Amino acid sequence: MTTRPVTTDDAGIPAPSDEHSLSVGPNGPLLLQDHYLIQKMAHFNRERVPERVVHAKGGGAHGILQITEDVSQFTKAGLFQKGVETPLFLRFSTVAGENGSADTARDPRGFAIKFYTQDGNYDIVGNNTPIFFIRDPQKFSDFIHSQKRRADNHLHDHNMQWDFWTLSPESAHQVTFLMTDRGTPASWRHMHGFGSHTFLWYNAAGDKYWVKYHFKTDQGIRNLTAAEAQALTATDPDHHTRDLFEAIKRGDHPSWTVNVQIMPFEAAADYRFNPFDLTKVWPHSDYPEITIGRFVLNRNPENYFAEVEQAGFEPANLVPGIGASPDKMLQGRLFSYPDAHRYRIGPNYLQLPINQPRVPVHSYNFDGPMTYRNPQDPVYAPNTAGGPAADPALHSGEHYHVTGEVIRSAYVKHAEDDDYVQPRALWENVLPDTDRAHLVGNIVGHASAPEVTTDMKRRVVDYWTNIHKDLGHGVAQGLGLA
Repeated sequence: MTTRPVTTDDAGIPAPSDEHSLSVGPNGPLLLQDHYLIQKMAHFNRERVPERVVHAKGGGAHGILQITEDVSQFTKAGLFQKGVETPLFLRFSTVAGENGSADTARDPRGFAIKFYTQDGNYDIVGNNTPIFFIRDPQKFSDFIHSQKRRADNHLHDHNMQWDFWTLSPESAHQVTFLMTDRGTPASWRHMHGFGSHTFLWYNAAGDKYWVKYHFKTDQGIRNLTAAEAQALTATDPDHHTRDLFEAIKRGDHPSWTVNVQIMPFEAAADYRFNPFDLTKVWPHSDYPEITIGRFVLNRNPENYFAEVEQAGFEPANLVPGIGASPDKMLQGRLFSYPDAHRYRIGPNYLQLPINQPRVPVHSYNFDGPMTYRNPQDPVYAPNTAGGPAADPALHSGEHYHVTGEVIRSAYVKHAEDDDYVQPRALWENVLPDTDRAHLVGNIVGHASAPEVTTDMKRRVVDYWTNIHKDLGHGVAQGLGLA
């Protein structure tokens, strides 16, 4: 048996873990002192010039959010108060493909929204899925590398995709979703969007709640079969980009109903699933969706590069009334996304028109490449020269108590935490027979690529058998395995 080398950081120091970030206890927030995690994320953000490392291929449009229901008992965030209208910009994308790739490929779709609120920008950076492939950011760059091109022949390789997925059982829920026809939506207009992560809401009295966002397409769900998606890849690789632009141009403005799931703060501790695990959903039988409003896309970009390519979304943009949760993937993205933008479009990316807030900026940051805003003295705090001063009371309510030893660990399992129980429920309770058949066919088609080895095919069968024996049996038959 070949002895494997020890993973190191870029300075040659042995790495503390390939899978787990440093957190306060198994369920607590991550720590800035985790140099290895930060080095991996910072290096990953600088791997490509100049297109996005992930979500490179995409399009977007401007719109308006309208809140129709009173949720002030849950959050004091200004944009979510009844009757408020907030301008927004939404960017759709694929995850793994390059800028020139087909936007009808089998892939999750990015669903990133920038709200230009009266309290500054609020960004929800989600997908068209309520879950993701992994639950710890330590594995994110490795996951993306498995979906990108090989180092030797510069080709995509299904074998290494299945290698990562089958060695990462937490991916099962997302991969099941991906291999259904929802992995190939008919258009951006005909798919749901999700904030995916769990976020903190707090009201004016300081009462706290956990929240998940659901954006339900008013156009209805429409998907492509694998054959239809492949045909469009060949004949119109920009089909989704074209569809959205032309629909808005002709006045067919797409819209989404905005729903939320609300969990009382204290209920998270002993909920049957870990509510901060990005590979899990909150079943609607426990926490039904509540409709709070609607948004519509009604204006196309005037310049694609200026408004779509230069758009920078960051989950760290959290306005008063909204905070982060201990979701480890969210914690990693709080750093990673703004760092990616500083590299890709410059340290003053928030001064670009598409990213600039619609309210005055009073910041002590100044200078740097391509600065446009020129603040006057004083440029430091504290000061006695009349400069701006922070008001901690605006964020009163976002704090909560955490305890725990500083360790690298997986989440502590909740009563029903299991990597296969939710994808099994998707197979047993959600998918109709036609979708089940397409799921099996899509898996078999993907795992039948010539580079996928026989040994890997057996691992693929085991992976799906863990979800459901009938699903595993169908995949085995399709791959010609007993």
